[in-house]
This record gives sequence, structure tokens and C-alpha cells, in this order.
Amino acid sequence: MDERRQHPRYSTATLLEVFEQHSDRYLGRVADLSNEGFMLCSTTSLPADSLVECRLACAALLAATSDLYFTADCLWSRNGAPGQQSWAGFQIIDIDALNAQLLQELIQHLQESA
Repeated sequence: MDERRQHPRYSTATLLEVFEQHSDRYLGRVADLSNEGFMLCSTTSLPADSLVECRLACAALLAATSDLYFTADCLWSRNGAPGQQSWAGFQIIDIDALNAQLLQELIQHLQESA
């Protein structure tokens, strides 16, 4: 398989949940995270090639804020077997400077916890 990732991904033992910003619809939990993207585990299938305005809830890990906000592109999506989780890979395509800094702090925390 062709590996195209530019940054290492870090898995998390802490629950990091992703919601759609405006509807607050639960999308799933983060399986791994990098500066450029994340893999999401979900009970529902998410459509590939779709943009999602995300809110990443990470209150337990960042003292400054409880959430990160960014837009992500769903690059791929795979349904699980019946009764199992679905998986989706996202690339972060739009994030402001403050949230990028907070994302870096979160990744630093995950590195130290590994």
C-alpha cells in the first residue's frame, strides 16, 4: 500500500470524540491523530469525499479550552461487518492559527503519553 502520510499519527487511550460543529451530531471517536488528519471510528458510515466542520472534544487533555474546531475532508470510508464499527480517514483542510496551536499541544500530550 502506498504510504502518503507526511506526519506520524498517534493513537489515543483517552476518549476524543468528534461532532459536527453546527448540528452537534456525534460523528465518532478518534482512533489516531496527526497534524494533518485523523482516523475516525463510528457506529454510522460517513460518506467519502465529503467536507465536515468538526468539533473535537478534548477537555480532559487541554487546560486552555475544551474543544478544537476545523474543517476536514473525508478521504475514505469503510463499513464494518454487521454489528461492528465503521472507519473513516480524514484530512484537516482548514484550521485557524489558534486551533492549529491547540492541535499541536494535543499531539504533544499524546506523544508524551505513548
